[in-house]
Amino acid sequence: MNSYVNQYKKNEIETASPEKILILLYDGAIRFLIKAKSAMAENDIQETHNNLVACQNIILEFMNAIDMENGGDLAQKLYNLYDYFYNTLVQANMKKDVKKVNEILEHLKSLRETWLKAINIANAEKAKNGENSLIDDEDHYEENEEEE
Repeated sequence: MNSYVNQYKKNEIETASPEKILILLYDGAIRFLIKAKSAMAENDIQETHNNLVACQNIILEFMNAIDMENGGDLAQKLYNLYDYFYNTLVQANMKKDVKKVNEILEHLKSLRETWLKAINIANAEKAKNGENSLIDDEDHYEENEEEE
């Protein structure tokens, strides 16, 4: 069964639009931080580290995807924001600081929703022109994170 799920996920990513991949990456980053928080609560240092590093890697992907040449001031600001997220997670990992994890988790959730709204606006424009939507409006990360 697991191999079918993995194949489905692989196909979903390989056939996804750039907008869908962006949302999937946000979903992954959010899931990794939720898992890191859970591991911190269980005092599982290795699992905490693994999940924080996985989220950091996604943030690095975001940073590398920014078109600095054509993006102007907005690209630089977004890059700086992702850089802040990355460095904050490095500090959270070194100090096992759940407050820093919570901060970045909230920022990522907010940014995901902002990107999703922008994509939905673009979808509405495409619908007016008879074109296909960029992505469906779905939640993929788990909302059942534990509160402090």
